[in-house]
Amino acid sequence: MARIVLIEDSPTDRAVFTQWLRKAGHEVLEADNAEDGLQLVREQLPQLVLMDVVLPGMSGFQATRAMARDAATRHIPVVIVSTKAMETDKAWGLRQGAADYIVKPPREEELIARINELVV
Repeated sequence: MARIVLIEDSPTDRAVFTQWLRKAGHEVLEADNAEDGLQLVREQLPQLVLMDVVLPGMSGFQATRAMARDAATRHIPVVIVSTKAMETDKAWGLRQGAADYIVKPPREEELIARINELVV
């Protein structure tokens, strides 16, 4: 279906999300930090990026903003998946350029449905 870059530093979350996405027919490319993830995005130009917020080094908010400001990547939707559950966090993520914001832990059906809305 779609090529998705998953930027997530938790090996457990990365494995679970990758399994769900592949089961739904998506191709998944993984990175465990924002810097490597942005490089992957620029090289692969995926249909969507699934991004954690709390990452080593650059945050997911900063990476989302960087993608939104780059002409080569601004068209790629970013879905933030984070433990940061405050409405202010969600508003900030959307302000940085995210297309959607999902609070961890998501249900598999919800995550896949919201991603499919953006890529199908």
